[in-house]
Formats: sequence, C-alpha cells, structure tokens
Amino acid sequence: MSWLLLVAAGLVEAAWSQSIKPTAGFTRPLPTLLCFALGTVAVYLLSLAMKGGLPVGTAYAVFTGIGAVGAITLGIVVHKDPVSAGRLLALALIIGGVALARATSPED
Repeated sequence: MSWLLLVAAGLVEAAWSQSIKPTAGFTRPLPTLLCFALGTVAVYLLSLAMKGGLPVGTAYAVFTGIGAVGAITLGIVVHKDPVSAGRLLALALIIGGVALARATSPED
C-alpha cells in the first residue's frame, strides 16, 4: 500500500508542477489555491507512504523522481517543450533509478 501511495504522491506532484506557472507569481487567486492544494495533497500522500514503513530517503527520492518524469513528460506533451536525446536519456536514467529503488527497498 505504501508504494501505491508513493506513486499517487508523485503523480500529484507532477500535476502540482504544472499548476505553478498559471498562478502568475501567485497573483491569481484561483490558480494559486489549486497550486497550494495540489502541493498539500502531494506532501500528505508522501507522508502516508512513509508512515507505512518506507524509508525517508527512498520515499523522497522516488517521489521527486516520479514528479520530475511527470513534469518533463507533461511539458513535452502539453506545452510542446523541446525533445532531445539528452532529455530522453535523463528521463530513462530517472526511471531506472526509481525502478532500482523499488527493487531494492524493503517490502512494506
């Protein structure tokens, strides 16, 4: 269950990353509220995953890894950010690191 919560936290973090720019420097109330809500939910889910027994370092590394992959992917797909071999390699390395962390982590 902890790993499912952690994946959910990472996915919410990816959504949160996309919610920052529409706040226009936190000057737009509704986008700012959404941004704070998504950030709060992401950290809450992360805390539940750690409460379930995942080590803090593993949980945080996987959380930020999922968030980073999601943010880059959403940037490419939604915002038409540039794609390059270097960016794709970076994504592959992050995904590999997350998979390795999962494979070598104690079971919950």
